[in-house]
Amino acid sequence: MRRLLILRPEPAAGRTADKAARLGFDVLRHPLFAPLPLDWAAPSAEGFDALLLTSANTVRLAGPQLAGYRALPTYAVGAATAAALQDAGFAAVTQGEGDASAIAARIAADGHRAVLHLAGTMVAPMEAGPLRLTRIAVYTMASLPPDPALLRAASPGAILLVHSPRAGERLAERIAANERAMLHIVAISQAALAACGPGWASGSAPHQPVDDDMLALALSLCE
Repeated sequence: MRRLLILRPEPAAGRTADKAARLGFDVLRHPLFAPLPLDWAAPSAEGFDALLLTSANTVRLAGPQLAGYRALPTYAVGAATAAALQDAGFAAVTQGEGDASAIAARIAADGHRAVLHLAGTMVAPMEAGPLRLTRIAVYTMASLPPDPALLRAASPGAILLVHSPRAGERLAERIAANERAMLHIVAISQAALAACGPGWASGSAPHQPVDDDMLALALSLCE
């Protein structure tokens, strides 16, 4: 089975690695970023109809202020974010499996309008529709120093999983164009794929930005 390089930050990298190992991949983790908490001022929950989180990092790094929103209808993108919220004492969490635009449509359909979105400093594009979003960054992704082990691990035929446009940009900086011809990219979105630049053996992205769909594409490269 081919080597699979996971570039996303921990602890999400570990979750992806576990899934990939069960599929038989030779898995290596080389995070390009590390999440770090930010100081933030928590607005009153009374000003909002609902709470939106699009990353489990928000739950881990928001601090004790997050508990002040437990009474709000809460929406999460992805199973990991929903599980983290439930572990943090949020009893009723609506989970969305698509992207942030899909969960925004669900929030609007449920009749909410004033929504607090706690997130990182970098967020994927989102169609808010009729929602009045207040977005507050509670963490940031700090770029890790270049690791020569990444170049050594990127052996011919390896597949690299790219979970954000920013990760694609960093990868393009760290693997020169003349070293890409034997490496495959599976990106979480077309934007992330474009950020990787040209010259790779192949590049693909799933229709939905879902980890399992990325792994399915990676698996298809082994057939």
